[in-house]
Amino acid sequence: MSLQDKLDAFKADFEAGKPPYSVPRPIIDTMHRATAELIASGAAQKALKAGDQAPAFTLNDPEGKPVSSADLLRQGPLVVTFYRGVWCPYCNMELQALQAALPDIREAGANVVAISPQVAANSRKSVRQNALEFPILSDTRNDVAAAFGLRFALQDYLVDLYKSLKNDLPAFNGDPSWTLPMPARYVIAPDGTIVYAEVNPDYTRRPDPSEMLPAIRKAAA
Repeated sequence: MSLQDKLDAFKADFEAGKPPYSVPRPIIDTMHRATAELIASGAAQKALKAGDQAPAFTLNDPEGKPVSSADLLRQGPLVVTFYRGVWCPYCNMELQALQAALPDIREAGANVVAISPQVAANSRKSVRQNALEFPILSDTRNDVAAAFGLRFALQDYLVDLYKSLKNDLPAFNGDPSWTLPMPARYVIAPDGTIVYAEVNPDYTRRPDPSEMLPAIRKAAA
């Protein structure tokens, strides 16, 4: 089953109000509205694309160790996925799919990092819960996400909804801004050129990791 098939199955149960979430329909409608507005804004079209130069970054891993994109690119291509947080089931399913594909990704010559605005303790929880063998790096205030053109501010009504659900992003992220990255996945060649880019303002849509492998192999060759 592809990653998107798994996401679609989860979404169908979630939006049907099935346990354990049992979400009322008005909440689903508010989420749909927010996603539709983000799509309509054209924000995704302004994000970095294949052929662009990737911004260099140095971010801390969950143990506080700095990780440099330049150091990783000296080893070969780099897969970068932008992750909303441990609270997002769609993001966790994507991380699990990347972990399952990790042997193929590494065999093709690439390293993998996830980038999230969440604080280190939440990244450690994500790594533990999803049994990850690659790090989640802490992007305070979504600054690296902004450099890739992915940062957006939640609409006021969506902030109110998150608060009502006790999804306290300022606490999760150690940042009062109520911003998130659009889900995105990049393959960066050793010279810093983006050779694969997938950006989707609909957080329920994610490409299968296998789709990156041709780009990784070409960049590594």
